[in-house]
Amino acid sequence: MSLKLIGYRYSVYTWAVRMALAEMARAVDFQEVDPFDVASQDGLRLQHPFTRVPVFWDGDFRIYETSAILSYLIPPEPDARRAARALQVAGIADSYGYLPLVRQVFSHGVFRPACGALGDEAEVAAGLAAAPAVLDALEEIALEGLVLNGATIGAADCHLAPMIGYFSEFAPSRALLKTRPALALWFAVVSKTGSYLSTRPDLSELRGAA
Repeated sequence: MSLKLIGYRYSVYTWAVRMALAEMARAVDFQEVDPFDVASQDGLRLQHPFTRVPVFWDGDFRIYETSAILSYLIPPEPDARRAARALQVAGIADSYGYLPLVRQVFSHGVFRPACGALGDEAEVAAGLAAAPAVLDALEEIALEGLVLNGATIGAADCHLAPMIGYFSEFAPSRALLKTRPALALWFAVVSKTGSYLSTRPDLSELRGAA
């Protein structure tokens, strides 16, 4: 059956799924929809009841929510402890990491300025203030070494790497990451993999696109 992915090229969650597809060497028909475009909302609602991306189709089987898609694409961890840690990484990323790392620091410190729009310095400051607690929790998991170890690429790596990648586009963020050596080493390894590099959004396309 054919695979189809509906997503937005700059969405961190779309990137996570594309990274997993690349890691598993699965070809996919990518159909881009901007969920922030009001004109696209009605059409997207037919795919996702909450008008979000990504949405993944395997033939007539539809999945939305990134964790669910990743668990479908990547074989689950056979060890119960590793499986639990992978889910924990996804939970930390979604519940505590996405807002400060992506929506605040990256969006206002990198994405909006790249589009020629003004970023909100207060949002960036709030994100940088919240980020250390998130990075510390992930550092503890990386130090343990069950997941986020750079040895293999699993669902946890695909879920988290795009968020850390976007966060690291902002120079002060890189300084914060450097002080978490296990997490920084993991990202240094993962960010050089083919699945990461081949799916990384090209932010240079945003220049002057306001």
